[in-house]
Amino acid sequence: MQDADKGPTTTLDGRDLRIGIVQARFNAPVTDKLAQTCVAELHALGVEAKHIKHVTVPGALEIPFALDVLADTDDYDALIALGCVIRGETYHFELVANQSGDGVMRVSLKHQVPVANAILTVENEAQAWARAEDKGRDAARVAVEMANLMEDLT
Repeated sequence: MQDADKGPTTTLDGRDLRIGIVQARFNAPVTDKLAQTCVAELHALGVEAKHIKHVTVPGALEIPFALDVLADTDDYDALIALGCVIRGETYHFELVANQSGDGVMRVSLKHQVPVANAILTVENEAQAWARAEDKGRDAARVAVEMANLMEDLT
């Protein structure tokens, strides 16, 4: 079966999966919402609470380091990055957005573990709130789908 907008449909089964979540505390109200909806969706997909490791770091630039440490353990079927970078008046936004995204991708490729990237990079707080719930849910779904795909591919 195929959805015209999204390609082939996939049944998402999180039973027996182990998921690691790294959440930035910077912009905590938004990242807390990301985490809340992400964890709720993981549970809805069958991932047991005891199989979810949720850690926090100061900001988006620290996310890749913590992901790398988790990936080094080989204890996780997939990882999830949660953060929120809101544009300010300086170049710092570009630096944080680009470097955190690049770091997340490098961890995934280095360890051959799926990493769902839900580090929001937005113009303002209103955009962050408009995306937080859906992106938290999407990150959980991506993590489960990619973990299942890796199982099929290896």
